[in-house]
Amino acid sequence: MQAEMKIDAALAGLDLGETVPSLANFVRRVRSLGIRDHPTSPRSPWQNAYVERLIGSIRRECLDHVVVIGEQHLRHILMCYIKYYNAVRTHLSLGKDAPVRRLIQRAGRIEARPFLGGLHHQYIRI
Repeated sequence: MQAEMKIDAALAGLDLGETVPSLANFVRRVRSLGIRDHPTSPRSPWQNAYVERLIGSIRRECLDHVVVIGEQHLRHILMCYIKYYNAVRTHLSLGKDAPVRRLIQRAGRIEARPFLGGLHHQYIRI
């Protein structure tokens, strides 16, 4: 027997207030895995503040500054942003550290490594 789990549709990037052609396929697939969906109300961002915050960060820090050419290009940009977000970007809630911890470098020459085509940089010591 599969354990019943709840999944918020917003976590999967769906806004149920909009028409999504593959929504029925998504719901069918999720249910076949034994997961029960728990959709939020349309146009109610306060119901899922964590996802809304992440989507806003992606938009403000990345997509507002890039011209996306197609789906493959968008996937590449988002994968680069995920690497930047988890390994380089500082988070106040983590004491200005990244989710993937890094060592403090005290000696060496400082070098800037570009991320997302130079949109963001990581400063490291060599």
